[in-house]
Amino acid sequence: MNCPKCDAVMEAVEYNSVEVDRCTNCQGIWFDMLEAEQLKDIKGAESIDIGDQKVGKEYNKIDKVNCPKCKTLMSKMVDNDQPHIWYEACGVCYGVFFDAGEFRDYKEENIFDFFKKIIKKPRQ
Repeated sequence: MNCPKCDAVMEAVEYNSVEVDRCTNCQGIWFDMLEAEQLKDIKGAESIDIGDQKVGKEYNKIDKVNCPKCKTLMSKMVDNDQPHIWYEACGVCYGVFFDAGEFRDYKEENIFDFFKKIIKKPRQ
């Protein structure tokens, strides 16, 4: 499978018996259906997100991408609790793609998220 953002090869990464795919170049992460939600509740799972958040923000600008599994155009999504987190989701296979650093941020909600919610511009 290749990365939907940079087309590099994705490698399998496992944490607590949950296997996800991480890009060997941009370090974005592909989660099959419900894997992101499952890993969000597991202590230490943020360790799978080894990418640089600055690199992730650059790749986040690429938002018209096809699903790496079924090749369907993915939808642009915003996390309800943390609207500064923008990711892509497939409406066919229900997988999601987080750019580098986004899963760490998604997993760690804190008081700063309240302020980010106020200042973040809506996703177009």
